[in-house]
Amino acid sequence: MRIAVLAPISWRTPPQKYGPWEQVASNITEGLIESGHEVTLFATGDSITKGKLEYVCPRGYSENNDLDPKVEECLHISHLMEQASKFDLIHNNFDFLPLTYSGLIKTPMITTIHGFSSQKIHPVYKKYNSIGNYVSISYSDRSPELDYVATVYNGINTGEFTFCPQPKDYLLFFGRIHPDKGTYEAIQIAKQSGRKLIISGLIQDQGYFDNKIKPYLNEQDVQYAGNSGPAERDKLLGEAAALLHPIGFEEPFGLSVVESMLCGTPVIAFNKGSMPELILDGKTGFLVNSISEAVEMLTKIKLIDRKFCRDYASEKFSREKMIKGYLEVYRKILEEKKQRIL
Repeated sequence: MRIAVLAPISWRTPPQKYGPWEQVASNITEGLIESGHEVTLFATGDSITKGKLEYVCPRGYSENNDLDPKVEECLHISHLMEQASKFDLIHNNFDFLPLTYSGLIKTPMITTIHGFSSQKIHPVYKKYNSIGNYVSISYSDRSPELDYVATVYNGINTGEFTFCPQPKDYLLFFGRIHPDKGTYEAIQIAKQSGRKLIISGLIQDQGYFDNKIKPYLNEQDVQYAGNSGPAERDKLLGEAAALLHPIGFEEPFGLSVVESMLCGTPVIAFNKGSMPELILDGKTGFLVNSISEAVEMLTKIKLIDRKFCRDYASEKFSREKMIKGYLEVYRKILEEKKQRIL
């Protein structure tokens, strides 16, 4: 099977630090290659893959202020679409823009919807609903206005995460520093429980960081570790007593939640979006509805079996399981195309 994987170009694929969509696109690409398929990754020029790499943009536009994101995106997407006939199918991980080509090419396109940034983009998804072949990354993130081929959970390369049976005593916040992700709430949970908190992540909202986070930072109980790369991430997640994930929005997935469990670290998360699909309440962490509930559940965190967290995440969210799900989708779409031709 000849497959084109279209990745975003905000960051490298896989990202050096932050870049969840790029990370998933990489996991899909490398997993398909390991399964014996011929894969071409359309990403930035500095991307790393065992397959063939095609690019227009040398580096991610978030790393180069001289680039115009819209211009680079147009060039990037068109670079693939003008070669669409070379592939059996296209796997779009670039949101809604590539859909505007889907009625102009004969190659079927599968679009993984990695969440809806706004209700304003729904008209594009609705227009191409009949040919979009949409895949959701959680059941909670499905729109009642759209049709879906399947739900395929994001899969992680489990070998990149080290199981840590004996953690240290700190709590961890790992993710974008933005009101949606609940960095401030994590600080309040740590403060009220009398526990040390380490914060790691990309500062996405500088005003929020300066006004709501920075005043609490010190060398004792609230520390900012910067935007961590893979090696730092593995160590921070593995040695944490718990990951705090007090999100303020309906999060479509949450890679850090799965990554934490792969290290054996339980997660305390606000019960929103996909969290009930990712966390086994009382077994791999706790689903809560407030800061005070989170503080209460921290008193029970030592009751969680860290080995069970690892085993559960490995079984449910492995890259191998994700690839199996996508291959089923690919075969279904190609069979439907064959039937139409007949």
